[in-house]
Amino acid sequence: MKKKCGIYICSGCGIDAAVDTQALIKVAEKELKAEACHVHPFLCDDSGLELIKSDLRAGTVDHFVVAACSQRFHQQSFDMGPEHMVLRAPIREYVAWMMEPRDENGKVNEDTQMAAADYIRMYGARVKRMEIPQPFEQDTIKSVLVIGGGITGINAALEVSKAGYPVHLVEKQAELGGAAKEYRSFLPQKAPYRDLEDNQLEELISRLKSKSDISLYPSSTVDAIDGEPGNFTVRIKNGQSQKTVAIGSVILATGGKSYDKNKLTHLGAQFKNVVSSDEFEAMAKTGKLTRQDGSPAKTIAFIQCAGSRDKNHLSYCSSTCCMNSLKQAAYVRQIDPETKAYILYRDMRTPGLYENFYKKQQDDPGIFLTKGEIAQVSEDGERSILIDLDNSLLGDQIQLKADLLVLATGQVSSLVDEESHLNLGYRQGKDLPDLNHGYPDSHFICFPYETRRTGIFSAGPVRHPMDINEAKRDAAGAALKAVQTLELTSMGKSMHPRVGDLSKPDFYLARCTSCKRCTEECPFGMLDEDEKGTPRPNPARCRSCGTCMGACPERIISFADYSIQQISDMIKEVEIPDEFEEKPRILIFACENDSLPAFDMAALNRIRINPYIRIIPVRCLGGINLVFVSDALSVGFDGVMFMGCKFGDDYQCHFVKGSELCNERLSKVQETISRLNLESERIRQFTVTLNDYDKLPEIINDFVTEIDAFGPNPFKGM
Repeated sequence: MKKKCGIYICSGCGIDAAVDTQALIKVAEKELKAEACHVHPFLCDDSGLELIKSDLRAGTVDHFVVAACSQRFHQQSFDMGPEHMVLRAPIREYVAWMMEPRDENGKVNEDTQMAAADYIRMYGARVKRMEIPQPFEQDTIKSVLVIGGGITGINAALEVSKAGYPVHLVEKQAELGGAAKEYRSFLPQKAPYRDLEDNQLEELISRLKSKSDISLYPSSTVDAIDGEPGNFTVRIKNGQSQKTVAIGSVILATGGKSYDKNKLTHLGAQFKNVVSSDEFEAMAKTGKLTRQDGSPAKTIAFIQCAGSRDKNHLSYCSSTCCMNSLKQAAYVRQIDPETKAYILYRDMRTPGLYENFYKKQQDDPGIFLTKGEIAQVSEDGERSILIDLDNSLLGDQIQLKADLLVLATGQVSSLVDEESHLNLGYRQGKDLPDLNHGYPDSHFICFPYETRRTGIFSAGPVRHPMDINEAKRDAAGAALKAVQTLELTSMGKSMHPRVGDLSKPDFYLARCTSCKRCTEECPFGMLDEDEKGTPRPNPARCRSCGTCMGACPERIISFADYSIQQISDMIKEVEIPDEFEEKPRILIFACENDSLPAFDMAALNRIRINPYIRIIPVRCLGGINLVFVSDALSVGFDGVMFMGCKFGDDYQCHFVKGSELCNERLSKVQETISRLNLESERIRQFTVTLNDYDKLPEIINDFVTEIDAFGPNPFKGM
């Protein structure tokens, strides 16, 4: 059915002070042949919305281009229902607020007007290609699998149960509780955060077992997980028996473990009276603090950062060790007030109100804290431990003799050096993609619980080092995400960062060459393969980033509302001045998560930007197909800029590998361009995040200056 498109142009918020909106109407009517074209002073107010809705009721239009503010504003106001496509052309931000306004005589600046007209053309052309996304359909199983029965897993299961969803909890040990079973006490959990609290594990387990909607599987492991969010099939193994259950989402809560003390020989791990913090915790629980020969330990030293913040062991801070040693020093004083505790630290890290507990231990006359660097740990003839400390607070070298030395060992994920906890039946492997220290890969800042396997969330020390209190909060967060998965999946919608998106990739498999690039490059393992190597989509795993669309050399992958043809149409609609007008055209592809908001922020601050640029938003730079470059150069663009997130080890890409993949693809196209005797520098990628909004003019102007030195694109006008 032919689309009936209406183009509605707002003249408010300074737009009319910069452009001739009536001239834009002519572009919409004569060039785009829109069924309805209107200018209104405030499209977002009741009268403006009524203008649009009246055309909809009359049947004049069914698709809309709203040329006004950015898509980040008034989203609900311009929602015309799921059966109607509304596309926003941001002439307020990209033109009126960032380019030259009318002069003092009211004359419109030519470059500003040309930019506004181009955006009308670009978005008008795109909306004609767009289709209404249809949700994928499946029978969603609204239950959650929790793997791990420690503090994190128990709390996650209880939170999911409180939300009204059944839980299957798998624990490899015969008893629940994990590491917390060995804890003498818990850290302070409530104001004023000065006193240790009793181990509440038994009460917690009792609450869990009283829940009829929580099924427990002790002494069990997950043998296999197949399927996709909303419809996972899980095989649970207990000895020689197996059980298959159907679930909708997964919480991985298998905890952490202490760094191997035996690797720390430079800190005396080889000596009999040197123990790890875990070993000391178990000792304290018995109520007796003894040396290896059974004699009482009257002087106990703690060495902080044992294996942490060390390039030869764990380069990161394990964040929990300082509070753990303060807790264990308190044990020393509880068990025997005559025993002394010495804490030797590089830095004390006690975040938030934990500082109150730190101060309380400082005030204890039997607890001594001193800063310094461990020079040597040795053993005397009585097997007492001698600790030489350099750069102490007094400036001199100090030697401390201790009956017992406790190494505050760092935390590592339980995923390190262990068999798979998930055994996923994914083409990309059975485990979660991880980072360089074995922690599950995620966009740590924005989406901490998310892993690169949609619907599977990590929580607690398996995700990063944390104490019990943080693990409980983490469990609640992951539980909410697991529940969100069930609800969004039941509606056919995507998870983060395009939460609620209905669009999923469509594959025209008749032209597929089985090159496998889409299956290999998808960051989230959405695609499996059949025996011929043809991609087999699992739509509920998809996060609608478009990386597969950018990867495909045959261009057989598209979304209803986002496709290669739609972007190509936008590129081709820009009016390119000839080489004699000395008005270059620069195309910018801006990722919607970081770079596009940077342009919005620049506009809000009325930062002037080069009038020769034209911006096309993309979901992620990973969705950039190389045909975009050839299209841009063939129509006469003088340069192309790709703006997105940082890539590499400390990436910030919301879709993990998007910016990195774009960089790899561009390096290939730059080689091709060079062989055509065209400067490869005309195609460049830039790292631009929201915080860089004030740098945009400099970044763009420097690029334009470089392009000017090359001269016009020789394909211009051909």
